[in-house]
Amino acid sequence: MTITATQTQQATPVTGNNSIDSQAQLAKSISTYGDTALRFSIALILVWIGAMKFTGYEAGAIQGLVASSPLTSWLYSVFSVQGASNLIGGLEIATAIAILATPLNRVVGIVGSLGAIATFAVTSSLLLTAPVWEASLGGFPALNVVPGQFLVKDLVLLAASVVLLGKALAMKK
Repeated sequence: MTITATQTQQATPVTGNNSIDSQAQLAKSISTYGDTALRFSIALILVWIGAMKFTGYEAGAIQGLVASSPLTSWLYSVFSVQGASNLIGGLEIATAIAILATPLNRVVGIVGSLGAIATFAVTSSLLLTAPVWEASLGGFPALNVVPGQFLVKDLVLLAASVVLLGKALAMKK
């Protein structure tokens, strides 16, 4: 069988384009899945930790952290320990709901993303005000388990929330 130059030229671009198209479709699918997974995972984390704030256990557990920060310590002059925890938890749950609503309402999604950024910026700032360095290991840069390692993950959650804001802002009105 003889292949002509015309057949070769036609066959090569089609094969190359199919491969490129397949890779582009795969990349788009992965990005879409990743965006959705990011939105749902941030919302799940916020609902979960927000709901825990309504328990006496969690209110007591965060008391030292809240009191150590100039951004949050004022809450205890206005609310009881449980009241402050309830407020924080309510805001976290409302933020999660707003993030989940992003596909339905761009503005609500932007507000939710800003709420998540504020939440995780505040908790990340506790790395600067709470006792997070492990003295038995020489201090900095050794993080203690609680609150150091507990808080450091919030840096990733903060970055993820910024990505969510970018996605919400990029949505068509």
